[in-house]
Amino acid sequence: MKFSINQTELQNALTIVMKGVSTRSTLPILSGVYIQAHNDSLTMQTTDLELSIQYTVDALIEEEGETVVPGKLFAEIIKNLPDAAVHVAGNEEAVVVTCDAASFSLKTLNPQDFPGFPTVDVHQSIQIPFDRFATMVKRVARVVSKDESRAILTGVLITLEDKLLKMVATDSYRLAVTEADVPDEMAGDFEAVISGSFLQDIAALPKTDNPVSLALAENQIVVTYCNTVFVNRRIEGNFPNYRQLLPDSYVTRASMNVGHLIAAVKRASLLSNTATPVKFDVNVGSQTALLSSTAQDIGSTQETLSCEAEGEDVEIAFNYAYLLDGLSSVTTEKVYLEAQSSMKPGIFKADEGENFLYLVMPVRIS
Repeated sequence: MKFSINQTELQNALTIVMKGVSTRSTLPILSGVYIQAHNDSLTMQTTDLELSIQYTVDALIEEEGETVVPGKLFAEIIKNLPDAAVHVAGNEEAVVVTCDAASFSLKTLNPQDFPGFPTVDVHQSIQIPFDRFATMVKRVARVVSKDESRAILTGVLITLEDKLLKMVATDSYRLAVTEADVPDEMAGDFEAVISGSFLQDIAALPKTDNPVSLALAENQIVVTYCNTVFVNRRIEGNFPNYRQLLPDSYVTRASMNVGHLIAAVKRASLLSNTATPVKFDVNVGSQTALLSSTAQDIGSTQETLSCEAEGEDVEIAFNYAYLLDGLSSVTTEKVYLEAQSSMKPGIFKADEGENFLYLVMPVRIS
């Protein structure tokens, strides 16, 4: 096997496929990157037996062949080479990597031992413009649970119904819902729960005009974007019925400037530890929201924000870190806080033009 490729292109390819390299397996082959030189392109594959990634890139192929290189070491070597042509030549036992005056020889693994890339029988698929997909994922995926014992909550529920694409995530303390219309040609009913961290990895890929394709098989999800294919296990189980948490009315509604609110919450959080909530005291008569925080043995802070409020006065408190997570996903100038009482969830909604809702469980006010 012998090929040449630009260092930047090879590094970009490795950055993507390295997310599929196993870090915990006792099988050494799973810590490697499978490379196949064929025709005018390189195909790279990695797998941890749950997630498989395949990336294809153009290269100058002098001699066709295949090998498996130690993933982490190979990626580090390529990352530290100068931005020039990288020449790779190998046989069954080793590869030699040369770039400018630098040269490395690496022992390789047997490509026959590397698991074949999954062939999946797809029965449902949709296409989403990449920028829309990435924006929606970034809004909701940070809300997924880190608790592996409730696997369903580590995922994002993605549904497409009547040309409305919806993504929902919850960790049982807060809930994020975002919606967007999709073009007619990309529509088709769809429903799956997909790992939040996996979706974040895809949303972090370089933006292009190409759409993201999501396809469902019996227990797997196949994501295709540009020249990369990801096959990952779907999360099985019933996603919580989040609709029953969303009230159809409110007692108090206050509209505030998002930038001012985020800055005020950050200031209030300076005195807080994670157990100290930020309290909202919405006064309809004065059209203000008083934000306050009190930390025992440290001190207290309060700040008044102007707002447009309707309904009844309300006092409600929230975990400040949860607040900042939700508010940082709002891109409109205004955000609405809707509340029913101090002990029922508060709901933050983006202004018109953006379908984003963030529900937060309140903290008991002592």
